[in-house]
Amino acid sequence: MVFKHLMDDLDAYLDRDPAASSRMMVAISYPGFHAVVWFRLARWLWSTRLKTLARFVGNIGRFLTGVDIHPGARIGRRLVIDHAIGVVIGETAEIEDDVTLYHNVTLGGIAPAVESESQVDVRRHPTLLEGSIIGSGAQILGPVTIGRNARVGANAVVVKDVQENCTVVGIPAQPVVTSSCTPEQFSAYGTPTGDILDPDAKAMGVMLDEISTLRMRVQELEHEIEERIQLRQAAKRGELESDDPTTSY
Repeated sequence: MVFKHLMDDLDAYLDRDPAASSRMMVAISYPGFHAVVWFRLARWLWSTRLKTLARFVGNIGRFLTGVDIHPGARIGRRLVIDHAIGVVIGETAEIEDDVTLYHNVTLGGIAPAVESESQVDVRRHPTLLEGSIIGSGAQILGPVTIGRNARVGANAVVVKDVQENCTVVGIPAQPVVTSSCTPEQFSAYGTPTGDILDPDAKAMGVMLDEISTLRMRVQELEHEIEERIQLRQAAKRGELESDDPTTSY
């Protein structure tokens, strides 16, 4: 079973990395694949309650690959960690099948040092559902869920759930402005290369529209007030003329 999983992991690199030309190349020269191999060994030890030995094996893998995966994490088949260096995956993280991670990704918790005893055996790390892609430098923090086939853009900071088939970018991460969240083809680094609208630019546009509407309304009110003042002045002049005895016959 473990051998089958490793072969699936090898084939995943061939499917998603155009630089990978053979299983042999991936097996001997891809630190991301090596990190997964060390993790699967450490995970097996963890599941047999040899937790100290599992952590030791995990540390060997981290030293050799630059990838820190807690042996308590749950990782499915065909995981690709491209470029590998700097990836951190916490203890209660869950990763389903066909997920892609790029370098410097963190699947971490929020304030783990605060009341740490109350966080034991409690889900405090992200869950990545099938087919999700996490771009380089992205930080996904807390017990959030990244939906199926979702994309997290490079250097995004995610602290809320992401819907399936959606792309999020920015700090904090916000959905890319498109007509809808629809399935997309594989996007390297989790970031679409087509024309996208900046969420901040859209928000600024909405604000400018509101300002324009308010300006027009203010002008209308000023005009109404001016008309009322003129009517009152005309009414006062009429009263004064009716009270003036010199105007009587």
